[in-house]
Amino acid sequence: MTTEGSLTLDRGLALLQAVADAGEEAATISELAVSIGASRAAVYRLLVPLSERGLIWRDGTKVRLGVGLLRLAGQVLPQLREAARPVLRELAEKVGATAHLTVAQGDLAQAVAVVEPSWTSYHVAYRVGSRHALNAGAAGRAMGLRPGGDGWVSSTSELEAGASGVAAPVRGVPGLRASVGVVSLEPLAAAEVGPLVLAAAASLAEVLRTGA
Repeated sequence: MTTEGSLTLDRGLALLQAVADAGEEAATISELAVSIGASRAAVYRLLVPLSERGLIWRDGTKVRLGVGLLRLAGQVLPQLREAARPVLRELAEKVGATAHLTVAQGDLAQAVAVVEPSWTSYHVAYRVGSRHALNAGAAGRAMGLRPGGDGWVSSTSELEAGASGVAAPVRGVPGLRASVGVVSLEPLAAAEVGPLVLAAAASLAEVLRTGA
């Protein structure tokens, strides 16, 4: 890609982000031009291919996100699930507990990928799509952790009587608020399991950032 093409792509993405950031009020062409540091004429040119692909639509004098984004968004979770599965498999086998990737959906935490260990006599059956409050359970509370400290959260009997969980946030992936964790019907030694969960979260973040 040429330098000019790269700049155009960057501005197009910046414009799409500016439209999204405007929220329900939407933004005018002039406001978008100021937001991305371009002329009104440049904004009009950038809107053409975005509009043709259904990523934005003109609502009178304002610009809103287009329904074409729904098609793209619909592929996010399936692809995220596939990327997470090898990491969760390794974690589940090491700990002997059900491993999961959980993402924030508003004020709820939703399990989007779950892998059960293959060698245990019994384990927690955790359903993909399960939701709970962000402030309950290790998976939800881990997403609010600030850098520093142990880097993981543990919980017992917060979501299910007798169930223990350990989770760590997935950091460094723009736009993603998520955690990786394990849940077991037996007590989990957080000092031992925590570093494994933390390493798994870091591995997944690396996969999502680099595709490696």
